[in-house]
Amino acid sequence: MNIALIGYGKMGRLLDVKARERGHRITAIIDPCATGGESLSGAAVFRDLREPGALDQTDLAIEFTSPRATPDNISVLAQRRIPAVTGTTGWYADLDRVTAMVTEGGSSLVWAANFSLGVNLFYRIAAYAAQIADPFPEYDVGGWEAHHNKKADSPSGTAKTLVERVLSQMTRKKRALWDSPEGPPAPDLLHYPSLRIGSAPGIHTLIFDSPADTVTLTHEARNREGFAAGALRAAEWLVDGGPGAEPRRGVFTMDDVLDGILVTRG
Repeated sequence: MNIALIGYGKMGRLLDVKARERGHRITAIIDPCATGGESLSGAAVFRDLREPGALDQTDLAIEFTSPRATPDNISVLAQRRIPAVTGTTGWYADLDRVTAMVTEGGSSLVWAANFSLGVNLFYRIAAYAAQIADPFPEYDVGGWEAHHNKKADSPSGTAKTLVERVLSQMTRKKRALWDSPEGPPAPDLLHYPSLRIGSAPGIHTLIFDSPADTVTLTHEARNREGFAAGALRAAEWLVDGGPGAEPRRGVFTMDDVLDGILVTRG
């Protein structure tokens, strides 16, 4: 598969390496801060998606940039009918508009707050745990997340997705509290604060606490490799018909990718 990388920070550089390890070719690097000769793969470097040649011979683009840039990047890709995978978070207020652009253009997109396969399995485990704990009010539910001190958004997109899925399975917890409570939190609040410190790549914990004991579920990323591997699995799923085949069309999440993997194994 010929892949263009949009954004060439730590994730972009890791994807450059991991994509080639999986047999893919990097056709272009697009990043306003990148300079010629910076590409690890030797791919041409462009400062803007609209530059002539930036998307030539590209089967799919993987985008890790900034919330401000993502909707416009996806719009350009949709106009060219180039399938896209984006792991940027913080742009979801524009999700409806982006979805319309992709579907009306007959293109395709996989988006996720976190592409790690482990995190996506964690979502499902946490949701099931919330469902079976819901009838037992002695178990209060909450948690916390921690990331490196350069992370732009707080709470993380992963935390928002996790809490949303937990709340969807509970009747006694109805809303999230992301900040510090003013006094004791109401019983229907699920408290989930954020910590930004050091170089932590990502820790998400869900706690079920009773007067007698505590059940704790935690996903802790050791590095960014899990994110890169999941993004590449999503890219491969999106165009899995093989060379010359049409990619899937529409807007998908990592849930769709995971379902596809599980169905194949079944």
